[in-house]
Amino acid sequence: MRHRRIEELMTREVVSVRGDAPFKEIARLLAEHRVTAVPVLDSSDRVAGVVSEGDLLRKTADLVTAPDGRPAVPGLEAWERAKAEGTRAEELMSAPPVCARPDWTVAEAARLMEVHKVKRLVVVDDADRLVGIVSRRDLLEIFLREDADIRREINEDVLTETLRLDPAALTVEVRNGRVEFSGRLPLRSVIPAIERMCATVDGVVSVSTHLTYDADDLPDPAV
Repeated sequence: MRHRRIEELMTREVVSVRGDAPFKEIARLLAEHRVTAVPVLDSSDRVAGVVSEGDLLRKTADLVTAPDGRPAVPGLEAWERAKAEGTRAEELMSAPPVCARPDWTVAEAARLMEVHKVKRLVVVDDADRLVGIVSRRDLLEIFLREDADIRREINEDVLTETLRLDPAALTVEVRNGRVEFSGRLPLRSVIPAIERMCATVDGVVSVSTHLTYDADDLPDPAV
């Protein structure tokens, strides 16, 4: 089975800045290029961090004071205060950056985004040099695959090549990414295998099976 790689979905022409880039230059680049973050490169062109709209807004919020003269955003951690007071990219950036490799699958990238609660991943090569950036929106592109393409992959890669089944014995319907199976199988144990493998096909939203079988080779859970 072939899973789409990050290198197929990422943006390759990435707007980046150096560590000494001033606040206003970063804000201008975000607005001009309509992006929400820029990687920060060190003197060796390696990614040192990322400055996002959130990093810039933290400074804006910190400048506002309440009527009594106290900060409008009290209780900031020391590192948050330092970032809010920063004026250059190296002071404002979030570091270390959360990075992905070009050969990662969509599932691997999505898992990393979820763990770190980030909206984008910087994509770097083996030398940690910038090659692209991938966002949540980019990852969602796999769900734009045509139903016919998904059905073809299931029949050829899952059923025929991997499970060695005869696709003619099964009916596979795909509508808006929802996969439905009907037909008859020789063994009951093949059903969960089909469900599990089809769920990992890029673009599949859900899998439901209405399958019968000749022999029940699964253990009785009550025993």
